[in-house]
Amino acid sequence: MKRVFGVKKNKDPPPTIQDANDRITKRGDTVEEKIKKLDVELSRYKEQIKKTRPGPAQEAIKARAMRVLKQKRMYEGQRDMLYNQTFNLDQVQFASEGIKDAQQTMSALKTANKELKGMMKTVKIQDIDNLQDEMMDLMDVSNEIQETLGRSYNVPDDIDEDDLMGELDALEADMGNETEADGVPSYLQPDKESDLEAELNLPSAPSGQTAVPPGRSNAQTEDELGLPAVPRASLRG
Repeated sequence: MKRVFGVKKNKDPPPTIQDANDRITKRGDTVEEKIKKLDVELSRYKEQIKKTRPGPAQEAIKARAMRVLKQKRMYEGQRDMLYNQTFNLDQVQFASEGIKDAQQTMSALKTANKELKGMMKTVKIQDIDNLQDEMMDLMDVSNEIQETLGRSYNVPDDIDEDDLMGELDALEADMGNETEADGVPSYLQPDKESDLEAELNLPSAPSGQTAVPPGRSNAQTEDELGLPAVPRASLRG
């Protein structure tokens, strides 16, 4: 059967925009190289025309230069046409990529919309409001508990703040009267000893040395330690 009807050949996939763009760009580069070679040839002909005298030789050089110039114009036209094609392909490719991005965006939005609808079925606004109300009630109860635990014991409720302020002012006045003698309170100042001798009118204590009558020397002297020296006995024959 295969010999009679033959085998169906697999068709090649159609070229993409990128393949067509690459192929046209390659052709444009080839044409650009040809134009550069023609520019070099034209430059050589210009130098020859300058060096030759007017006559048949110069006319022949000009004819060859004109032929090369026509080829250059033709290649330039092809190059511009190819560049226009690549520009159109770039625009089409940009539009195609934009449409693909839009399709992916729409698909993602549809999926997200479906998921949100499923989640919104499990979440109700009334349940959230009730939960918020319960939380507020719990916070109020917690504050009341903290205030109750923070109360002070054995403190009368009928204390007058004006009386407390008066006692505080009196205490400050007493402290101001006591803070004398370089700001030291009286209870921190040293105690003053009473002058008992002045009160008892006692005579003053005698000093260590007695008065010596005139014409008589003080026979009693002191040793090195400040004690009275012992008199020495004299030996007489």
